[in-house]
Amino acid sequence: MLDVLKFKKPDGGPVTQADKGEIKIKDVSITFGRGPTEYRAVETTSIDIKAGEFVCILGPSGCGKSTLMNAIAGYVEPTTGKVTVDDVEVKGPGPDRGMVFQQYSLLPWKTVYENVAFGPKMAGATRTEAGSVANTFLGLVGLKKFGNRYPAELSGGMQQRVGIARALANYPSVLLMDEPFGALDAQTRLMMQESLLDIWRQFGTTVVFVTHDVDEAVFLADRVLIMSAAPGRIIEDVRIKLPRPRSTDMAATQEYMVARQFCLDTIKAESRKAFAEQNK
Repeated sequence: MLDVLKFKKPDGGPVTQADKGEIKIKDVSITFGRGPTEYRAVETTSIDIKAGEFVCILGPSGCGKSTLMNAIAGYVEPTTGKVTVDDVEVKGPGPDRGMVFQQYSLLPWKTVYENVAFGPKMAGATRTEAGSVANTFLGLVGLKKFGNRYPAELSGGMQQRVGIARALANYPSVLLMDEPFGALDAQTRLMMQESLLDIWRQFGTTVVFVTHDVDEAVFLADRVLIMSAAPGRIIEDVRIKLPRPRSTDMAATQEYMVARQFCLDTIKAESRKAFAEQNK
């Protein structure tokens, strides 16, 4: 079983997740269907994401945000170009990339503990090893006491925390999150955002986070990548200069408001284009 704590750098220090997880998207376009049904979801685009970065992808509805993320995950094959993680071309899903969806996608017949231990077991861990990993990550998301509960017995926010623990249990170098907090109420969403940042600080993995919420993107990210109306391509790379660790109090700062307004204006312009195109 992969245990990053057992690996060493050339200088003898332990490898952290921030040593891995560099993503390169080179000239990628994604087209579905053929002939009269052909639809280009993602226009030719290139992105470099450094290991350990927290990147949010924003864009108008239907612009290809999730499609681009699915290409990184290995669920969708690019029509042109390629995606690499740590210089290895993505050819399909792999344990180096954990995925968290908007819908919790937990196995309802398994306990919380069993859901988190499932991935390590499938990777070849012994029952004891998988159990140790499950307890470690349930502790990380604050749910160790709920290991014997079933998903239906948990709130939406708690289920999503289980989903994050499950995604991290294989020690991925990249954590992919597709609108993971979109179904939560406002207060739970804020709590989950702060919890995610705390986990990210501890774990150091690269995070690519798709959202339609500008405030969420500015609060979480090192960089906000804004996509155009469909077919989607990256039109802005906004670097968020807010200090870390972050708190919701930062929403009142000048730096936050400037970044938020720029993102809002860009999204509005692209949404108008998309609306006009749909009404031709």
